[in-house]
Amino acid sequence: MQSVIEAPAQVSVPVEGEAGRFPVRRVLCVGRNYAAHRREMGGDDRDPPFFFSKPADAIVPPGNDVAYPPATANLHHEIELVVALKAGGADVPAEKALDLVYGYAVGVDITRRDLQNKAKGKGQPWEASKGFDQSAPISAIRPWTGAPPQGRIWLSVEGQVKQDALVADMIWNVAEIIAEASKLWRVAPGDLIFTGTPEGVGPMVRGDLVKGGVEGVGELSFRIV
Repeated sequence: MQSVIEAPAQVSVPVEGEAGRFPVRRVLCVGRNYAAHRREMGGDDRDPPFFFSKPADAIVPPGNDVAYPPATANLHHEIELVVALKAGGADVPAEKALDLVYGYAVGVDITRRDLQNKAKGKGQPWEASKGFDQSAPISAIRPWTGAPPQGRIWLSVEGQVKQDALVADMIWNVAEIIAEASKLWRVAPGDLIFTGTPEGVGPMVRGDLVKGGVEGVGELSFRIV
């Protein structure tokens, strides 16, 4: 097919040990998937996981800084385990869901918290607070087979640890998240799923150096500029 405008570049993420890159189709995110974070955000229950999305071009590959976005005075970090899918389907049972996984990465869901709070108060959508430019820094993807990571997940700002927990503390595990997502969308190769953040979310300002990691998966770092 001939394009009437120049086709946008394919968003992709590097893969550890591979010359090829992982092409990003879609970015889904899970909200409030750690009990302590639910409590700090005003909830305390095990409702079914709820999802929101970011555009693929919100992804910031490793080695890049993040520009402080407009229209906010309260920019927050949320460190997350990210699942990269190699296969897809609809209504995938949880016991088959891990067969869809290509690997895992470390990601940060950057949030304009002031805009999110205003939207919540008015019952409006969250897109402007979650799906803006450069709102999803990510590490290289580590190919993976077997049980998902369960170890430490952490984030520091200017050398001070702000978030520190275990992936095993997630309310809904990776298989359950994929299964629930596949009830709402037909998931597909190239999909990334941010699986939720532990407690300790907080602000970042221009000049801050942010680092984070997931045990066994990798680390990422970026500066807010």
